[in-house]
Amino acid sequence: MTLHAVAHLPELPEGQGWHAQAQDHQWLLVRNGSRVDAYQAHCPHAGAPLADGAVCEGKLVCPWHKAVFDLVDGRLCEPPALDGLKRYPVWLDGDRVLVDDRPLEPAQRSTAAGDRRTFAIIGGGAAGTAAAAALREYGFGGRILLVDEQFEPGYDRTALSKFVLAGQMAAEDTSPLRDTGFYDSQRIERIQAGVVRIDHPARRLELSDGTTLPYHAVLLATGGVPQRLGVEGEALANIHALRSREDARQFMTHTQAGTRVVIVGEGFIGLEAASALRERGMAVSVAGRHPTPFAAQFGEAVGRRLRQLHEAHGVVFHVAGVQAFEGQTQVHTVMLDNGEQLPAEAVLVAAGVAPATAMLDGRWLGEDGAVIVDAGLQASEGLWAAGDIARFPLAGEATRIEHWRLAEQHGRLAAANMLGAQQAYEGVPFFWTYHFGKRLDYVGNAHDWDSEHRMGDLQALNFIQLLCQRGEVKAAVACEREAACAWLAERLKRPLPLAEALAQIKAMG
Repeated sequence: MTLHAVAHLPELPEGQGWHAQAQDHQWLLVRNGSRVDAYQAHCPHAGAPLADGAVCEGKLVCPWHKAVFDLVDGRLCEPPALDGLKRYPVWLDGDRVLVDDRPLEPAQRSTAAGDRRTFAIIGGGAAGTAAAAALREYGFGGRILLVDEQFEPGYDRTALSKFVLAGQMAAEDTSPLRDTGFYDSQRIERIQAGVVRIDHPARRLELSDGTTLPYHAVLLATGGVPQRLGVEGEALANIHALRSREDARQFMTHTQAGTRVVIVGEGFIGLEAASALRERGMAVSVAGRHPTPFAAQFGEAVGRRLRQLHEAHGVVFHVAGVQAFEGQTQVHTVMLDNGEQLPAEAVLVAAGVAPATAMLDGRWLGEDGAVIVDAGLQASEGLWAAGDIARFPLAGEATRIEHWRLAEQHGRLAAANMLGAQQAYEGVPFFWTYHFGKRLDYVGNAHDWDSEHRMGDLQALNFIQLLCQRGEVKAAVACEREAACAWLAERLKRPLPLAEALAQIKAMG
């Protein structure tokens, strides 16, 4: 045991983390009265400095991607982290705070012996991987089948449009959700195959190679497939989607500085890609139906400011849809429905995704192909769905949300309920988006807000804007306000009066 004197008790603030360091060791200290707890200093997901996050209602929230940890024992409460925090012994010598540099042994959850059940998870992305990991975390001792068409284990797809297309990261370097050894050590059987049919009454999966797999319970976590435009010329070469590492590799192979690119769609993937490709020196035009991008999510003022940011970096916007693609074998012109003709050496179609649910009987599907589930993500006895494909109740409204973190929240919740927990989704949706070096956080879920309250400087892109309905905060969009958004990611689980939110954000600086 080696103890390090790292702080004095009076200098530790209540209600927020404190970064401590001694020699090559770093810790996060959290004070509660005369008690001090020490945890690892950086988030196990992506290494964010946890002292920059927020403490809220007994939880610690990561500043970057809003993973949530319980301050009693460091256990994981909310993804995208898939592990809890290491804890370290703390002693008080008078008012001196001493920390051991060896972590405490984590509590071991017992695994039920003799469990003969087989749980199948279809899809190895965010929701599926989180569910598989959580089943073992929660003590399931039976068989776990993780069936996925992809050869590679799940990885962080959010980096593709943000960093891979910008040339800052190779496609193969996007972070795996779990290393390959994890699946073996946790007895998670990865099966590379497509599922052509779920025969749920018979509790059987029919795979693309002709084999069948029996199961006791199944979680459908297949995500989405890129929407097709259904226009002439869509099959021409050099028209791309961006849904996988291979999609990104193909796009990078066929483009370089100076390439004329047309992006179809002014949503998050489309404009993140526009930012990335301009960073690589390409000529970028964006064709979309809405004059103000993100207005439906962020409001008109923030949407206009983001469009200005893109235009200042050379992105050209065209408010129109695509009528056709022209070319011999490879696209060379994008025909818009307002008569414009855009020269193009490459096209990226980012027009949204449709739920990948063709293998499931229509009795459980909505008109858009989403799986209709209850608040516990259950569609029928023994059948659950999570992530992009699930239409679930949120604030009294059936909702489908295509957020990476929410898919992982769903995966963990579905895993608990497959084991009989009967929990309802009570999380707070969150996503972040990245444009020309500026990161924006969105936390909550608002559609028909009746007021907006902004603090900071929108023009300088250092602000937080609260979207409210009848005096309560429903969501927030922010830039350079990560700690405030971390606090909101936990506090919005309960009704939040505007006055309380404004006071807390002001106090956080």
